[in-house]
Amino acid sequence: MLSVLRDRTYRHLFAAQVIALIGTGLATVALGLLAYDLAGADAGQVLGTALAIKMTAYVAIAPAVGAVADRLPRRTLMVSADLIRAGVALLLPFVDQVWQVYVLVFLLQSASAAFTPAFQAVVPDALPEERDYTRALSLSRLAYDLESLFSPALAAALLTVMPYTWLFSGTVVGFLASAALVVSTPLPKPAARTGGACAKATAGSRLFFTLPALRALLALNLAVAAASAMVTVNSVVYVRDFLGLSAGAVPLALGAYGAGSMAVALALPRLLDRGAADRTVMLRGALLLGAVFAGLAALTTASEGTWRLPALLALWAAFGAACSMVLTPTGRLIRDAAPPRERTAAFAAQFSLSHGAWLLTYPLAGWLGAAAGLRAAALTLGAVAAGAALLAVRLWRDPGTVHTHTGLCPDHPHLAGAARVGVAWRHSHGLAGDVLHRHLSGVSGS
Repeated sequence: MLSVLRDRTYRHLFAAQVIALIGTGLATVALGLLAYDLAGADAGQVLGTALAIKMTAYVAIAPAVGAVADRLPRRTLMVSADLIRAGVALLLPFVDQVWQVYVLVFLLQSASAAFTPAFQAVVPDALPEERDYTRALSLSRLAYDLESLFSPALAAALLTVMPYTWLFSGTVVGFLASAALVVSTPLPKPAARTGGACAKATAGSRLFFTLPALRALLALNLAVAAASAMVTVNSVVYVRDFLGLSAGAVPLALGAYGAGSMAVALALPRLLDRGAADRTVMLRGALLLGAVFAGLAALTTASEGTWRLPALLALWAAFGAACSMVLTPTGRLIRDAAPPRERTAAFAAQFSLSHGAWLLTYPLAGWLGAAAGLRAAALTLGAVAAGAALLAVRLWRDPGTVHTHTGLCPDHPHLAGAARVGVAWRHSHGLAGDVLHRHLSGVSGS
């Protein structure tokens, strides 16, 4: 897996991602504790609203950035976003009103909505080989997982010697270091795009609503959003109120989620190399989420017992594993579906549409938890996750569809193992709904 780090461009980008993620992880812990200080037992409601504002920024800003990204140097766009994020993080320790949290979260996440799709679109251009890109996706997922594991542990250690507001300084350092690393490496130029601003802004979304696999990905995004919203919004409530533990146990719960996700990210490259289909892995992960929610609802009914903390950690780890099964192969799916000139728009659309799902689930997790209790929140979000997973199964084509191709060169990589039938080539595999398969109507054959 680490062989892809030999590429200088990707090595610098990956380092920038890791450092920025650690800083963001410290801010996540600090923001939850800040919300608890400002609102007490209603911290979940405050945090849910703040995260809904974050998602609104993502949904609104990412498509606009996708429309103009080809007019701006990638380095300028990414570095500017990092500097804005560092400046906003510098202000967070001085917040003493809930409305201030909301304003700063919107500014911070608007900058992230500019940075992340641009970063995601650079990676397949820097690593055009399938094997390298698969490993880069796993490393990227692993970076998120290690952040979920390491940042809470680091936060727990720092909280023993300093107030939580000092954790925001780590966020500032992370974003500044990310900007420096992006400046230090040459970035590949994106393919030229045509069309007006409106067409460019909606190009990625049109792909998602046109291609079967990407329509299924919309449902998968909703299933993952339901699980991650429960973990992100209500971890502090489960630990502080349900279990009656100190603030230092909040990072432990978040770390369990990261550990489960990391274990899957480490195993997936080998499974995918051996022929495991993206469809199979992603759908099984989504279906697993419903079962984990059922276990969480059962746990929430227990009013006492020392076993509750280990059970919560196990459920959080299972949430992380299932989410990673869905999220890790997502980049491969999008890369195969989008032509090179539309990759930035496609990743921007995924960023926007997936966070549109979080825009629904974050406030739902917070408001339900505060108004109706944690059990009602677990049952409702579990129903959302299970329903979305079943919809994805229905939307995504069955593997092994027999179909033919015409117009491809005989040595095209996609035709490996295909049989020639007249002027066409016939073979069978799971269909991603990419540019090579748009001629298919959704039934076997073509």
